[in-house]
Amino acid sequence: MSRARRRSRTARLTAPLAAAALLAGGVGALALTGASAQAATGSANAQDDFNGDGYADLVVGAPNATVSSKAKAGYVAVTYGSADGLSAGNKKLISRSTGGVPGSATASQFFGSTFSKGDLDGDGFSDLVIAGGKAGSVILWGSASGLTGGTNIAGYGEAPQAGDFDGDGKLDLALFADQNVAGDDPPSAAATVWKGPVSRAGTPAATLPILDKSLWWGYDANDASCATNGGCEEDGDSISGPISSGQVGDVNGDGKDDIVQWRYEGDGVWGNRLLLGGGSTGFTRGWVPGEATGLDTGTGIGDVNGDDFDDVVVGNDWDGKVKVALGSASGLSEDRVQTFDQDLAGVPGVEEEGDELGASVSVADVTGDGFADIALGVPGEDIGTVADAGSIALVHGSASGVTGAGAQTFHQDTAGVPGVAEANDRFGVSTALLDVNGDGRLDLAAGSTDENSLNGAVWVLRGTATGLTATSSFAFGGKDLSAPYTDARFGAFLR
Repeated sequence: MSRARRRSRTARLTAPLAAAALLAGGVGALALTGASAQAATGSANAQDDFNGDGYADLVVGAPNATVSSKAKAGYVAVTYGSADGLSAGNKKLISRSTGGVPGSATASQFFGSTFSKGDLDGDGFSDLVIAGGKAGSVILWGSASGLTGGTNIAGYGEAPQAGDFDGDGKLDLALFADQNVAGDDPPSAAATVWKGPVSRAGTPAATLPILDKSLWWGYDANDASCATNGGCEEDGDSISGPISSGQVGDVNGDGKDDIVQWRYEGDGVWGNRLLLGGGSTGFTRGWVPGEATGLDTGTGIGDVNGDDFDDVVVGNDWDGKVKVALGSASGLSEDRVQTFDQDLAGVPGVEEEGDELGASVSVADVTGDGFADIALGVPGEDIGTVADAGSIALVHGSASGVTGAGAQTFHQDTAGVPGVAEANDRFGVSTALLDVNGDGRLDLAAGSTDENSLNGAVWVLRGTATGLTATSSFAFGGKDLSAPYTDARFGAFLR
């Protein structure tokens, strides 16, 4: 079955001068180069392109930033791509205090903790949906001049996900309510699907249920209490519960996007849940690895073995390894899982306890060979004697699945990468792959929320036909964008 390829993530600029600036004064001392206006000749994935110029735009979350004197109100920084990469001036900062954005900045709102991209209104420009906690989410609309306006989605402020969940060729939006993480059992929470197209007034073509209730344990269509509550569920298996993040792909090749969600399972345990796309009755459940583990577990979706079924990659699982669950017409199964760590032949480095290999995961085809590659954050990696400085690794896909051949690792002591490895930087705590300079190769953006205390920063490595290169890599933080930066945890989430 022929299907559209899954999304990608990225960004780029200049290096030797950047490295010197970082060594002299940290990320805040780095001046980004200007990007000249370019014709729309880039080849970036349309989902990553808010202004339709063919270059992917990088979105960075700074959820702990102080905005309008409100601690941890949070904001999002969008840096627009071009043939020359990114620039400090070609940006948009978005918070609840931004003109046109509904609501107001409030303390501990963590605006921008997660977000999703996609053309919701079908006008040819990708739109941005930003999670806003209890106050709900906000949609910023794409246009030839970039993101504009702001439409509030009341009541659904956690981990929005855009995808074609019913297979009709129009982008839908899965929405989930914000919930506190506490207690032995996860609380039930509201969730729904807005069927596309979604108007700029915030009106979907229709709404769909989040789950196919007829498949739930104990469901009784004639039970009024079940109908009122949206269905009867198995104990501890809430409709949504607290959700940290999600990834979208098509693991069974049916033309309907699926969601892997990272959600609170209760008793201090987090785990993955797979929702298989459906029609008017909602998603059904499927098996997925990472069902019970810690919070610092990354998940990505992409076609690693090139068979036109998306695969689910789960990093830093309970055993410290990375698991690749291969997709098929019947979905995912435990007997089609590849497992590896830094002992995989060809992968630089040594496997050590506490490395957190795959605490962040991004899956997309960097090299253009038809097989998705896997970018892994390793924020607990020691660099020499420097504890928890962090690193990133890129391993490649092949017809037989993941391979260590040609694998690469990078950190702040790698030649050409700006900065210097410091204890507890946790470089690689977030990752994203996308083509910000429109050259057909995906670049890697990697975050370190603990750089310069808790200010945070983002690094970008350019993609090539053979993988990533540190040449012309660069770094930037909130201060470089004239944005709030003190303890902002800039780079906590990238897309």
